[in-house]
Amino acid sequence: MKPQLLNDGVLSAAMIAGLMDKGAIVGAAPERLQPASLDLTLGSRAWRIRASFLPSRARTVAERLTASLAMSDFSLDDGAVFERGCVYLVELNERLSLPDGLIGAANPKSSTGRIDVFVRLVTDYGAAFDEIPAGYEGPLYAEICPRTFSILARKGSSLNQLRLKAGDYRLDDRALAALHQASPLVDGEARIDEGLGLSVSLAGAGATIGWRARRHSGLIDVDRTGALDPQDFFEPIGPQKSGFIILDPDEFYILASKEALAIPPDYAAEMTPISPGLGEFRVHYAGFFDPGFGWAEGRYNGSRAVLEVRSHDAPFVLEDGQLVARLVYERMAARPERLYGADVRSNYQGQGLKLSKHFA
Repeated sequence: MKPQLLNDGVLSAAMIAGLMDKGAIVGAAPERLQPASLDLTLGSRAWRIRASFLPSRARTVAERLTASLAMSDFSLDDGAVFERGCVYLVELNERLSLPDGLIGAANPKSSTGRIDVFVRLVTDYGAAFDEIPAGYEGPLYAEICPRTFSILARKGSSLNQLRLKAGDYRLDDRALAALHQASPLVDGEARIDEGLGLSVSLAGAGATIGWRARRHSGLIDVDRTGALDPQDFFEPIGPQKSGFIILDPDEFYILASKEALAIPPDYAAEMTPISPGLGEFRVHYAGFFDPGFGWAEGRYNGSRAVLEVRSHDAPFVLEDGQLVARLVYERMAARPERLYGADVRSNYQGQGLKLSKHFA
């Protein structure tokens, strides 16, 4: 019998742990719990595939993963290299049996997005990536496509994360404006329109304002922290007298938001891309912000959002202060016992412009 839900909102770590205890989440480790999400982990079985795919509502992943799509299979027990430009599918260690009314959403982890690895969750009978329908029962898979750097991963490595939600959880603009009045979400004016607007920072005196990825760099072991020299993988971008940079097509940039953000303890947030009509670029990959990010008891603190930016078909001018993304805020079903940056090891609390944890 599936467990029943009690509260609307995004599930906290304690609530996710309760689902683990009741068998609704199998194969997950308690140490992988974050304040409002669960880090998913790679299993043993992996496939090199010809192209990305969705099973559709009529088929399982196994039924879709035929010889016409799978080029080879391999084990991750002793680790394996995922080559840049190739597409892979990996069965995850976790399996779900969700209660009715509980949905799931997945996103790459922050450290995954910052090394330009495209990761999406796939489910049986899935008609969309990174979405888990209410009541889903079955395995989970990760589609992995390194875009700039080849990576080394193994069984137990974590590249993406799962958030579980129930009922009415998303704040509309009126509720978001009221929350900002009660507990400031950004320093300065909040641009609220279908979420909280984020702009890019390209200004600074004598400082690095961004990083552009170098191609043909070395291998990144996703489980090693502080091991790499940033200069071997990224080219620093200095302040621009013009006030803008030109994004080259299909190149990868790490930039920072002009706004310093705060996520109060009773809320979580997710970054969403702006309308394509505002520019031929995308701010993408890692999108989850946990309760407590940039927040401090009794005072405004604030942490910058790191923006993973890629231009598409044409060179594109990106100006200082230009709107590039939005944050949507969501209610927690319960306040987490541990907040981001307080009782949780948090690599990016208080961050400015910062590369992934893999770099010294």
